[in-house]
Amino acid sequence: MAASKGKGLGKRIETLDVVLLIFLTFWAIVIILPFLNVIGISFASEKEYYNSMLVLIPKEATLENYKALIRDGRIWIGYRTTLLLVLIGVSLNMFLTTSMAYGLSRPNLPFRRFFVYFIVFTMMFNGGIIPLYLLMKQLNLINTLWSVILATGLNSFYLIIMRNYFLSLPQSLVESAKLDGAREWRIMVSVILPISMPIIATLTLFYAVDRWNEWFLAMIFIRKRELLTLQLALRSIVMESQGSEHFSASQTELKKFSQGMKMAAVLMTMVPIMCVFPFLQKYFVKGILIGAIKG
Repeated sequence: MAASKGKGLGKRIETLDVVLLIFLTFWAIVIILPFLNVIGISFASEKEYYNSMLVLIPKEATLENYKALIRDGRIWIGYRTTLLLVLIGVSLNMFLTTSMAYGLSRPNLPFRRFFVYFIVFTMMFNGGIIPLYLLMKQLNLINTLWSVILATGLNSFYLIIMRNYFLSLPQSLVESAKLDGAREWRIMVSVILPISMPIIATLTLFYAVDRWNEWFLAMIFIRKRELLTLQLALRSIVMESQGSEHFSASQTELKKFSQGMKMAAVLMTMVPIMCVFPFLQKYFVKGILIGAIKG
């Protein structure tokens, strides 16, 4: 009888596996198909696109859309500005986040509980964009990259995750370092950070994605064309290409394949940050899980 129960359970599990496999396969297709369509359209000609808008593998692949995008020039300005934002901004983000999270993880810090509650409070309530703009204007940072970099010094949610990760580490390590005469900065740099690579890699990628996709603060603070970020360059290209769709027949010589340029621009902004993800993926589960459940 026990054997028959085990056989029935095995049959139910197999049926559930098949259902999950079908569901996950369908979900994967729903996610991957539009992405493949974007790639296909970026390499397709205008004639092929209007014959069939679902283009997965172009019959006559062309690089004209990418050439038109490169000739535009704004995409390279966007790359330069965004790379500067990522290099400087993420370095500042990680320095502020790690140092503050380590301080808040120390049990002998005065008013530690108050600081933690204050940080959580800022996650729910903030001053808004107008006070932030007035502050940047008063500091004479409008139309500079520093306005965008300093506006998001650190992310409160990421700070809490890193603090919880530090709390999960054995306190005996810190006590041993103190017995050897090390001070707090030396303990953080030489003892804590080397064994915190999972959370450091995870948050570095989170910050890098945030900086790479930065457009709102850049749109508010920056007016100079030579400081255009990549997402703002993509936005202006898409808006102009949408406008070109309304050209009259007499203006067809000015008209470009707008959909192809849009898809090429989307790919050119996505691919660099996607290339970073596989190198840091192995740290994700450990870093996020430990940082999320402790504390």
